[in-house]
Amino acid sequence: MDSATKDEMQPSLLPEQLARLGQYRSREVQRTCSLEARIKSVVQSYLEGVKTGVWQLAQASEAVQGAREALGQAHGLLQGMAETTQTLKPLREQVAQHKRLQVLSQLLPRLWAVPAAVAHTQTLIATQRLLEAYVCLRELEQLQEETWAPLEGLELPVFEGLGPLAEALGRAVEAAAGAAGQLAREDPALLVAAVRVAEVDAGYMASLELAPRDWRQRCLQALQEGLERTHFGTPLLPEPGALAGWLEALRVALPAELAIAEALVAPCCPPHYKVVQLWAHTLHSGLRRCLQQLLEGPGLGAADAFTLLHWALHVYLGPEMMGSLELGPEADVSQLEPLLTLENIEQLEATFVAQIQANVTQWLQRALDEEVAEWNREQEPGTDSSGFYHSPMPAIVLQILEENIRVTSLVSESLQQRVHGMALSELGTFLRSFSDALIRFSRDHASGEATAPHYVPYLLATLNHQSALSSSVSGLQPEGAASGALAPVETALDELQRRICRLVLEALLAELQPLFAALPSRRWLSSPELLDDVCERTARFCQEFRRVRNPAAQLLLAEAERMVVLQYLRALMQGRLVCRGAHERTQVAERLQHDAAQLRELFLGLGLEESVQCAPVLLALRDLLNLRDPMLLGLEVAGLRQKFPDVSEDHISALLDLRGDVSREQRLAALSSLQAGPQPSPSAGRRALFSLVPAPTPALSSCLPSGPCA
Repeated sequence: MDSATKDEMQPSLLPEQLARLGQYRSREVQRTCSLEARIKSVVQSYLEGVKTGVWQLAQASEAVQGAREALGQAHGLLQGMAETTQTLKPLREQVAQHKRLQVLSQLLPRLWAVPAAVAHTQTLIATQRLLEAYVCLRELEQLQEETWAPLEGLELPVFEGLGPLAEALGRAVEAAAGAAGQLAREDPALLVAAVRVAEVDAGYMASLELAPRDWRQRCLQALQEGLERTHFGTPLLPEPGALAGWLEALRVALPAELAIAEALVAPCCPPHYKVVQLWAHTLHSGLRRCLQQLLEGPGLGAADAFTLLHWALHVYLGPEMMGSLELGPEADVSQLEPLLTLENIEQLEATFVAQIQANVTQWLQRALDEEVAEWNREQEPGTDSSGFYHSPMPAIVLQILEENIRVTSLVSESLQQRVHGMALSELGTFLRSFSDALIRFSRDHASGEATAPHYVPYLLATLNHQSALSSSVSGLQPEGAASGALAPVETALDELQRRICRLVLEALLAELQPLFAALPSRRWLSSPELLDDVCERTARFCQEFRRVRNPAAQLLLAEAERMVVLQYLRALMQGRLVCRGAHERTQVAERLQHDAAQLRELFLGLGLEESVQCAPVLLALRDLLNLRDPMLLGLEVAGLRQKFPDVSEDHISALLDLRGDVSREQRLAALSSLQAGPQPSPSAGRRALFSLVPAPTPALSSCLPSGPCA
């Protein structure tokens, strides 16, 4: 852009502005002069400050130099004073010794009195003036403390007796606490003094931050040890057999001791001692430890084991002792460890059961021996008011067992179950021994070694014994016992009953066998004399059954009737008689009918119900023998099989032999019908008859190809 253009763009000044230009220039000149004056003033001020600082530094340097020179002079003086101090050390020691001697001279009268004070304190302890003795001990210990600082911890020989003196006072406090129960009754002031000494000393030693003498703890321990020593000391442990008396004494003594603690001892002690709780827990733990020692010693007898179990489980926590309503809640020991652990209870129960089992075995054996001794007497067995044979033996046996089971219910269910199991086991053993004794009795009688004058009556008496035991054995079952617990005993009783019946029937059989030896015969066909003799002897023999109680009497009659019928069948099967014609077969049939009726009347007269008699089998045989057409034998045999399922081919063959008119073909046809006929239903079956009757083995020509004899 050229200069002409620039000039055109610059604004032109107006005349008014040109007039004020001089004023503006003068103001700018004044402002510049003012700024220059202010700058000069500031610079001048800074220069004056620097000058002052330089002067002060110079003055400080001079002061430091003066102090350094003064310190050097002081250091020299101190070195000289240290040398002077070394020369004053002996004088300082003399001053310290003078001070100690000055203190000792002041304490000398009191120090001279220390031996007398110690002796006086010992006298106070000996006379049980414990508070005064403690005051004297405190004064002596305070005097000892006063000498420690001046003597710089040096122990004077005159104070050597304070340690034993304090120990003697501590023992006196312990002795008083150990006899707290007695002192609470006789001299409560002494007990209070002992407790106060222990408490005051504990507070005093704590306030001085000294090592505690633990008199409070020793006092509490002495309280516990005194209680345990009084009631559970080793010399006081019961002798064998004296446990019941010892426990009875504790039953009276322990509640009385707690009552004394609550009424007399507790007021003598601070509340934090919790005297009643301490007493209860101490007595409980002492008794527990004593019982443990007792169980670790010689074995207890059965009576002692039972007494201890009953006492620990029932009496101790019962209302007579620790559960008494007269005792406060502090005496509650139910939350503590039980007196007897589970192992202790197991040990005592096992001990009791083992010893009771030995006693029961001995008692039952004695009862059995006494009973067996009477079997060879000249007199018949005794009878009761109803005329039945009677002996006290069953009642004795049951009483022995029942009493032992009943008394254990007072202790625990577990012990009762153990004794119940033991009683049943012993009863089973007794029944086996009883059965063995009967076998020996029968064998000796049969061999003639010891013939019993009244053999059968005593057998019948034992049957009454078995009935008495069987009817009463359920009384041995405690409530809650397993229902099948009596099963082994009931089985043994049933076996004993069967054995007695068998021995009785063997005696009857011995009388009847000679008579059945003549059966069947032609004399038997023509005359009832043979069976009359059988019935007469049977009736005479069975008359004794009236002295046997039902249902055993009915069972014995039923077995006797069955045995007579079996002997009758056995005789028929022996093949002694073969009919020679229809006339003899008719005679045999009529004889069977007559004999069946005679036997029925005989046993009805003896009291046996007709429904259980076996004589009707003779009527069935009569029908088989009286059949006129041998071709119909198959039907008759099948009918016989339906009535008596245990009849066999051998029996049928023997009966067909008795008929005497059956050909081989007819025999085989009849035997075939035995197998081909409908099988008898179980409900139609009767008691075994033919299976108990041996039959002669038929010839092979008479057997079926598939029969058992083929």
